[in-house]
Amino acid sequence: MKLRKQVTVCGGAIFCVAVFSLYLMLDRVQHDPARRQNGGNFPRSQISVLQNRIEQLEQLLEENHQIISHIKDSVMELTDTGAVSPSGHLPFRGANGSWVLPFDSRPTFLAVNPQDCQLAAGSHSQADVQMLDVFSLLKFDNPDGGVWKQGFDITYDADEWDKEPLQVFVVPHSHNDPGWIKTFDKYFTDQTQHILNNMVVKLAEDPRRKFIWSEISFFSKWWESADAQKQEAARKLILEGQLEIVTGGWVMTDEANVHYFAMIDQLIEGHQWLERNIGATPHSGWAIDPFGHSSTMAYVLKRANLTSMLIQRVHYSVKKHFAATRNLEFMWRQPWDTGSNSDIFCHMMPFYSYDVPHTCGPDPKICCQFDFKRLPGGRINCPWKVPPKTVVEENVAERAQLLLDQYRKKSKLYRSKVVLIPLGDDFRYDKALEWDQQYINYQKLFDYMNSHPEMHVKAQFGTLTDYFNALYKSYGVAQGSRPADFPVLSGDFFAYADREDHYWTGYFTSRPFYKSLDRVIESHLRGAEILYSLAVANARNMGMEGRYPVSDYALLVDARRSVGLFQHHDGITGTAKENVVVDYGTRLLRSLIGLKRVIINAAHFLVMKNKEFYRFYQTEPFLETDDRRATQDSLPQRTLIELDPAGPRYLVLFNPVEQERLCAVTVLVNTVKVRVLTEDGQTLPVQLSAQWSSASQMSAEVFEATFMVRLPSLGLAVYHLYDSPDSPMTLRSDTLLRLPGSALSARALDPLPVRSQQADPQTFYISSQFLTLGFSGTTGLLESIKHKDDPHERKVKMHFVMYGTRPSKDKSGAYLFLPDGKATPYDHKEPPVVRVVEGPLFSEVLAYYQHFEQAIRIHNVPGVDGLSVDITSKVDIRDQTNKELALRMVTDIQSRDVFYTDLNGFQMQLRRRHQKLPLQANFYPMTSQVYIQDSHHRLTLHTAQSLGVSSPESGQLEVILDRRLMQDDNRGLGQGLKDNKRTVNHFRLLLERRLTGNKPVGFVVKFSSLFHNLLSKMLSDRVEEMMDSSTTSFPSVLSHMTNGFLNHDLLALPVLPKRRGVPPLQTFAPLKSALPCDFHLLNLRSIQSQDPNAPSPYTALIVHRFGLDCALDSPNLGYNCTTTQGQLNISSLFKNLDLQLLQPMSLTLMYSSPPLANHSTVSLDPMEISAFKLKLR
Repeated sequence: MKLRKQVTVCGGAIFCVAVFSLYLMLDRVQHDPARRQNGGNFPRSQISVLQNRIEQLEQLLEENHQIISHIKDSVMELTDTGAVSPSGHLPFRGANGSWVLPFDSRPTFLAVNPQDCQLAAGSHSQADVQMLDVFSLLKFDNPDGGVWKQGFDITYDADEWDKEPLQVFVVPHSHNDPGWIKTFDKYFTDQTQHILNNMVVKLAEDPRRKFIWSEISFFSKWWESADAQKQEAARKLILEGQLEIVTGGWVMTDEANVHYFAMIDQLIEGHQWLERNIGATPHSGWAIDPFGHSSTMAYVLKRANLTSMLIQRVHYSVKKHFAATRNLEFMWRQPWDTGSNSDIFCHMMPFYSYDVPHTCGPDPKICCQFDFKRLPGGRINCPWKVPPKTVVEENVAERAQLLLDQYRKKSKLYRSKVVLIPLGDDFRYDKALEWDQQYINYQKLFDYMNSHPEMHVKAQFGTLTDYFNALYKSYGVAQGSRPADFPVLSGDFFAYADREDHYWTGYFTSRPFYKSLDRVIESHLRGAEILYSLAVANARNMGMEGRYPVSDYALLVDARRSVGLFQHHDGITGTAKENVVVDYGTRLLRSLIGLKRVIINAAHFLVMKNKEFYRFYQTEPFLETDDRRATQDSLPQRTLIELDPAGPRYLVLFNPVEQERLCAVTVLVNTVKVRVLTEDGQTLPVQLSAQWSSASQMSAEVFEATFMVRLPSLGLAVYHLYDSPDSPMTLRSDTLLRLPGSALSARALDPLPVRSQQADPQTFYISSQFLTLGFSGTTGLLESIKHKDDPHERKVKMHFVMYGTRPSKDKSGAYLFLPDGKATPYDHKEPPVVRVVEGPLFSEVLAYYQHFEQAIRIHNVPGVDGLSVDITSKVDIRDQTNKELALRMVTDIQSRDVFYTDLNGFQMQLRRRHQKLPLQANFYPMTSQVYIQDSHHRLTLHTAQSLGVSSPESGQLEVILDRRLMQDDNRGLGQGLKDNKRTVNHFRLLLERRLTGNKPVGFVVKFSSLFHNLLSKMLSDRVEEMMDSSTTSFPSVLSHMTNGFLNHDLLALPVLPKRRGVPPLQTFAPLKSALPCDFHLLNLRSIQSQDPNAPSPYTALIVHRFGLDCALDSPNLGYNCTTTQGQLNISSLFKNLDLQLLQPMSLTLMYSSPPLANHSTVSLDPMEISAFKLKLR
């Protein structure tokens, strides 16, 4: 009866809101000033439009009437079927066999403003060059281009520069990898420190000499060991423009596997170091070695106030096409940008490599003669058998003319009369001799050229920004502005091939263990930053700053730098030597341990009810960590909570997500007699399950307790765990072992019974209140998904497949994917053992194979957690030779040749599968998600680690899970991938219905459908058209949150038992008001002080506003979701803290705008990332 009243009241409220909304819309139509011009005389066409609108509204009113009828019917159904727990609050099995949880009485609503969906429905980037079109246009053939083998013959008229001389900027550089063949420290000791020591001496010898440097990780290490004289010399060189810091990130980051959180964080760390130690501000980006380029990086550099950028590793066919059309310099615009706010000027290097033979012009045989490190008698020479010559008076004219010919030919590929000539290579200039060889010989050439007016050239050493400034000046435009007639480009530069069919798509997956570890640490870093900033601000507010371990800031700095170092393009890519990988892993593990300490120290302070009882002891932590890793290459072991009849154990749960979180949490306990209470004493339902040591062996000492929790946004909640006699709220999982034969049997431990049966080929199912999954009786793998409101099962069939490598001399390696043909089905010698676990809070199916274990779980929890399928793949291919294991999903979605992958977790990019390209060319990086869709459904695979992905056929998705390769692929590494680990990959699979397809049923989603129907009308019903024509696409609110839940797992932190007892604890809910649900709090980062190990009073708030696709069905999310057209009132965000400063900043905090009034509302456009400096007390 109570339920009937609740639902009836809810239905009535929905009806009132709907009618009132329709009234306002009609009123707006009638009173629109634009329609009342000319004294109220409407043109006939506008009257017709008005009539159509009224008819649409009448139709929608009728639909609304039908919705209310369905609400009434649903109330009757709920009452008639007895869908109320017999005891009022205990879980029970419903009529269809699925578990029903107690009714969650807290109401939730979805209120997305129609204008917040317009980015997905509106027009997009107006680009002259769209990379999708370029890929469709190109033949991808590779004819011999002559001296420029991948290009064409370049000609020019000798008098072309008579009126406007050619300006040549030779830019000396040294590319220093922070780990590759050697470790970061070994490189520094052997080479980098000598490069920088020589630099301060040799640049000072002649003010005309210039040099650029990129990696702040190395520069800061050198700075710390340099004496004051060297530091001052370096500072002077930078401030006077002889030495330029380009990009200024901690590393030259990879752009495929790296998540945008880490991409931004390493850039902040580098820029903050520069600001504190030198006062330098980078202006130009320099990315000569990442293996393909992402438009996300362009956006990040633009938001950091850089004005120009340079890229190098782009597919050779694309380079040739851009060179032929003189489009190698362009304004790079984001695909979702409807204006030009995201534009950044980009220079693409035209030739094969960034080394000297491939940078002075099209002929490497000639250019190599001007790499004076290769003079006869040195350790390296020219492969083309013509060595350099020292420049002397007798040959300077001939040498200068030969070099100028290359400069002129290169300049013909660009639109301006300014040409850029990089001069360097990996770890160059480590000897004083090379500085003299290069600078002295080139200066002689420059002096000769500049003293002969008939050559019509002005040649000089320059920095990267010197080059860009000269180009802007030649066109009479401001720095970073678009010169006349330069094209606008939209898209990205994946996949990269440097020659033939050698596509660098293998590294998207190489060493997945460390790709996964990286993301775990990134989530911990973000969580630690947020909790530390909140704890310090609250401690300051209470006058307790002296009692809080503020020194934990040093642990944050260490973690920022370890994570930043791993974003290097030979770190997260998995393309370094084995001992270097161990060094990265050791650094990451050390940082992870430190971050867990920061989190438990902050949580300790924040959950104390009475802060007077707060005591911090360095050697006596208040909380335990959620898990532990024995070594850098081992999987985590979850912490066991040992319950004692003498008293409760307390558990603190941390929710790193910026929205309220309703989810199931699982902890390990030492008894089956477990009872869980909330902070206010409410007993929660618990699902008790076995801990399994193998496919059919369970532990007698350790058990899994799962219970449902509701956690505050970015907050901490406290739960009490008791060892107590059996409670009716503790329910055992029902476990069935499907065994391949009669030889195996299960050992059941009372009171956790296990049934077993011989496997049969019949499809079997597991269900929740929201989903039903079908599984193959033969393989134990997923075959179908059915939503509760959809009468049809949807085919989602999983297969495991294997790739080999080709038998020729060119084989797959750490970088390259060179398969021996299409994938073949995984050959399992023995049929799998399949375990089926069902219970009130979750159900799962685990299939055990020789080389992998696949677990598919669904949660019986309202909201985000219950609407997707949780997938865990444990992979171990250490006994394989030249094999790559992939997970393939086959569906009946009509996706044709189109699929969508994310770029760096920031934005989605449309991909097309091209039959004209080899199989390996159609793989792309997946940092956070991939989806396929048609007019009815979208299937999204969310991932917690970066991997390579493709869509080999219409309706299919395929992810490479691990690669074991026995040989080098001839790209400099000198070894294969033979250090595989037992690796766990985490995914979430989300099947969503498009509102333009089958209409959903059920009263909750029907109201959602009505809302979106209104939205679709207002946005001109363009969804279907967009799907086919638009290059932009966005996830739904549900999809964004699913990804957030997956990538930011909650942390379960047990309170350690205390001899004197545990002081009173309470929930910590830091937000006064919820963030709009299209806002993501990217970081709340304590800003450095002059002491690098201590924070200043300021905090950086970095927020990202999502782009939303509202044309997908939106079921109950489990929390209140509202949007505000991008408006955010920061002063009303944090509870119990005063906002004393609100100052907009550039993304890396180097440039500031005037402070705003503290009560100001800030505004973000969809997809915008913004940073603010706050002072919270």
